[in-house]
Amino acid sequence: MKDFIRPTLVLLIICVIAGAILSLIYTQTAPLIAENKLKAVEAARRLVLPDAESFKPISDSSTVLFYEGYSADSTLVGYVFSCEQYGYSSDVKTIIGLTLELMINEITVVSQSETPGLGANCTKQDFTAQFTGKNPGLIYVDKDGGDIQSLTGATITTRAVTNAIRETFQKLRDRL
Repeated sequence: MKDFIRPTLVLLIICVIAGAILSLIYTQTAPLIAENKLKAVEAARRLVLPDAESFKPISDSSTVLFYEGYSADSTLVGYVFSCEQYGYSSDVKTIIGLTLELMINEITVVSQSETPGLGANCTKQDFTAQFTGKNPGLIYVDKDGGDIQSLTGATITTRAVTNAIRETFQKLRDRL
């Protein structure tokens, strides 16, 4: 019985110390991680709407719906919204910049964990560039009769990005 109690107590002490260290590290790094995420989203907004110097959030009761982008002289230059839909193996989060005419200025995929070499190619410029200048309410993947070229071997990811943009835009259209 004594051979059982001593190793158990040693293991318990090690676990308590390791847990305390992990907790301390988490409390120190959590604010930095949150700040870096906010900076990354702000950088993505500036990427999809480069003419904007500042962004004003437009929200309903609890969530931000979209952002209005303003130039240095406080002129409205466009809108930015984000959308998210499950792809092949993860949620694919996209940020979209719209012109005043409600056409896509640019998109960027800010978060995804799709298959490397296939769905993960949704972050590449040659994929995102094909959305520029299109009406977000009318975009479809080529396999669904549209003009967005599917990523080779990653039609599900392509559909996730395209459908998320179209569906979110259709919900927001009357508010823009």
